[in-house]
Amino acid sequence: MSTGLPAWKLPLIVAAIALSIVAGFYVGGPGVGMAVGALASATIVVMAVRNPPRPRIVPAGAFDRRPRALVVLGAALDDPGAEAVSAILGRLGAERDPEVLLISPCRSRFLERWTSDLEPGRHRAQRNLVLSSSVLAKAGIGASARVGDEDLVQMTEDALGSFAATEVVLVEEAGRRESAAAELRTRLSVPLRVVAAAPEPEGGRPRPAAPLAAPLG
Repeated sequence: MSTGLPAWKLPLIVAAIALSIVAGFYVGGPGVGMAVGALASATIVVMAVRNPPRPRIVPAGAFDRRPRALVVLGAALDDPGAEAVSAILGRLGAERDPEVLLISPCRSRFLERWTSDLEPGRHRAQRNLVLSSSVLAKAGIGASARVGDEDLVQMTEDALGSFAATEVVLVEEAGRRESAAAELRTRLSVPLRVVAAAPEPEGGRPRPAAPLAAPLG
């Protein structure tokens, strides 16, 4: 497991905290020593919260050697994005067609979160799945679909607990500042490919897409 800090820093941090407490007792007596100890304890708690353990993300085991791709939809796929995903899947399944799973986060807006109303976020996630599935279908790629956690990294980890992916494809809006790619690159035990998709139109209107032959479950 990784704590988010280089291993060589941990002994130095512990030594610094211990010395500060000892110095507080020596210089100012019990009162100062206790105050320094309380401050050190608060510092440890803050560090633990900001740097939680981040274990490696390992996909579930597979019973065969068929290639499998997990496509994480931080944004709905557009046609150029679908072409990029198709190229990745083409290289992945050079000999056999890969099994593809699309997952989209159920993201709630402020008022929805405040009222604990998850349905609008779920509908938006399902819309992204329908749009993305339709553009992949035009490229000749079939995929199953699933709605997941609103956090992309947690959603990916949850999906890989039951899906034996041999590669992960992350679709994100072009120019997005906060990216899940950096953390996934350090934690995934399988290759990660990142595809940029066009930002969603203003007002949250869905992009036009060809209808699916059958609705997603």
